[in-house]
Amino acid sequence: MTTTGVAEDRVFAALANGTRREVLRLLRERGPQPVQSLADHFDMRRPSLSEHLKVLREAGLVSEERAGRQRIYRLEAAPLADVQDWLHPYERFWRERFKGLGDLLDRLPEDET
Repeated sequence: MTTTGVAEDRVFAALANGTRREVLRLLRERGPQPVQSLADHFDMRRPSLSEHLKVLREAGLVSEERAGRQRIYRLEAAPLADVQDWLHPYERFWRERFKGLGDLLDRLPEDET
Protein backbone atom coordinates (compact mmCIF):
# COMPACT_ATOMS: atom_id res chain seq x y z
CA MET A 1 0.00 0.00 0.00
CA THR A 2 1.29 3.47 -0.87
CA THR A 3 0.97 6.51 1.37
CA THR A 4 1.32 9.06 -1.42
CA GLY A 5 -1.31 9.98 -3.93
CA VAL A 6 -1.16 10.99 -7.56
CA ALA A 7 -0.65 14.67 -6.71
CA GLU A 8 2.32 13.91 -4.45
CA ASP A 9 3.79 11.59 -7.09
CA ARG A 10 3.61 14.39 -9.66
CA VAL A 11 5.40 16.78 -7.30
CA PHE A 12 8.21 14.30 -6.61
CA ALA A 13 8.53 13.49 -10.33
CA ALA A 14 8.70 17.20 -11.15
CA LEU A 15 11.38 17.79 -8.52
CA ALA A 16 13.45 14.87 -9.81
CA ASN A 17 14.68 16.96 -12.75
CA GLY A 18 17.47 19.52 -12.32
CA THR A 19 16.11 21.90 -14.96
CA ARG A 20 12.75 22.04 -13.21
CA ARG A 21 14.39 22.63 -9.83
CA GLU A 22 16.36 25.48 -11.39
CA VAL A 23 13.15 27.00 -12.81
CA LEU A 24 11.65 26.89 -9.31
CA ARG A 25 14.77 28.54 -7.89
CA LEU A 26 14.60 31.33 -10.47
CA LEU A 27 10.95 31.96 -9.75
CA ARG A 28 11.59 31.93 -6.00
CA GLU A 29 14.50 34.34 -6.19
CA ARG A 30 13.33 36.64 -8.99
CA GLY A 31 9.56 36.41 -8.81
CA PRO A 32 7.10 35.84 -11.65
CA GLN A 33 8.70 35.78 -15.09
CA PRO A 34 7.72 35.36 -18.74
CA VAL A 35 8.77 32.19 -20.52
CA GLN A 36 11.47 33.97 -22.51
CA SER A 37 13.15 35.32 -19.38
CA LEU A 38 13.25 31.81 -17.97
CA ALA A 39 14.45 30.36 -21.28
CA ASP A 40 17.38 32.78 -21.34
CA HIS A 41 18.87 30.88 -18.37
CA PHE A 42 19.00 27.54 -20.18
CA ASP A 43 20.83 26.10 -23.15
CA MET A 44 17.72 24.59 -24.71
CA ARG A 45 15.03 25.54 -27.15
CA ARG A 46 11.95 27.22 -25.83
CA PRO A 47 9.64 24.24 -26.66
CA SER A 48 11.83 22.04 -24.45
CA LEU A 49 11.52 24.50 -21.58
CA SER A 50 7.77 24.66 -22.20
CA GLU A 51 7.61 20.90 -21.60
CA HIS A 52 9.35 21.37 -18.25
CA LEU A 53 6.94 24.17 -17.37
CA LYS A 54 4.02 21.91 -18.28
CA VAL A 55 5.25 19.25 -15.83
CA LEU A 56 5.64 21.90 -13.11
CA ARG A 57 2.16 23.27 -13.87
CA GLU A 58 0.58 19.81 -13.73
CA ALA A 59 2.29 19.23 -10.38
CA GLY A 60 0.85 22.51 -9.09
CA LEU A 61 4.33 23.99 -8.54
CA VAL A 62 3.85 26.90 -10.94
CA SER A 63 0.90 28.81 -12.29
CA GLU A 64 0.60 30.47 -15.67
CA GLU A 65 -1.02 33.80 -16.41
CA ARG A 66 -1.45 35.37 -19.81
CA ALA A 67 -0.41 39.00 -20.16
CA GLY A 68 -0.96 40.00 -23.74
CA ARG A 69 1.11 37.66 -25.88
CA GLN A 70 3.28 36.57 -22.96
CA ARG A 71 2.80 33.81 -20.47
CA ILE A 72 3.98 34.74 -17.00
CA TYR A 73 4.96 31.93 -14.63
CA ARG A 74 4.72 32.20 -10.87
CA LEU A 75 5.96 29.85 -8.14
CA GLU A 76 3.23 28.04 -6.22
CA ALA A 77 4.96 26.79 -3.09
CA ALA A 78 2.05 25.01 -1.36
CA PRO A 79 2.90 21.58 -2.83
CA LEU A 80 6.41 21.97 -1.45
CA ALA A 81 4.95 22.17 2.05
CA ASP A 82 3.42 18.74 1.43
CA VAL A 83 6.87 17.43 0.43
CA GLN A 84 8.34 18.94 3.57
CA ASP A 85 5.62 17.28 5.66
CA TRP A 86 6.41 13.95 4.00
CA LEU A 87 10.16 14.36 4.57
CA HIS A 88 9.89 15.51 8.20
CA PRO A 89 9.87 12.00 9.76
CA TYR A 90 13.03 11.15 7.82
CA GLU A 91 14.71 14.32 9.03
CA ARG A 92 13.78 13.37 12.58
CA PHE A 93 15.07 9.81 11.95
CA TRP A 94 18.49 11.10 10.84
CA ARG A 95 18.69 13.69 13.60
CA GLU A 96 18.16 10.92 16.17
CA ARG A 97 20.78 8.73 14.48
CA PHE A 98 23.36 11.54 14.47
CA LYS A 99 22.60 12.30 18.10
CA GLY A 100 23.16 8.63 18.89
CA LEU A 101 26.45 8.69 17.00
CA GLY A 102 27.51 11.82 18.87
CA ASP A 103 26.66 10.18 22.19
CA LEU A 104 28.69 7.10 21.24
CA LEU A 105 31.68 9.21 20.22
CA ASP A 106 31.49 11.12 23.50
CA ARG A 107 31.69 7.82 25.44
CA LEU A 108 34.72 6.50 23.56
CA PRO A 109 38.03 6.92 25.38
CA GLU A 110 40.29 9.52 23.87
CA ASP A 111 43.26 8.15 22.00
CA GLU A 112 46.39 8.85 24.05
CA THR A 113 49.29 8.86 21.57
